Amino acid sequence: MNAAGLDNYLIAVALVLVTVTATVAALTRDPVRQAVVLALLGLCLTVLFTFLQAPDVALSQLAVGTVVTPLLILLTVRKVRRSSKGRPR
Repeated sequence: MNAAGLDNYLIAVALVLVTVTATVAALTRDPVRQAVVLALLGLCLTVLFTFLQAPDVALSQLAVGTVVTPLLILLTVRKVRRSSKGRPR
């Protein structure tokens, strides 16, 4: 297998991973689990962008999509669950 064929194979595998993780993220109901799957999706997108030779986009995706966004979701869920426990029903 030549280098171009290997590149195309790696890109195809990365696209399948992105498709699967995006589908799982959309079908997950629990916000905490969804944040974890979203972090995994960000990591898969980072790998895809790296294979597509876009290192600047990959680094941005790694920082924002893999770390910051899931962290903000987890903190928000924690805050909402704390404030809802204090309210009488």
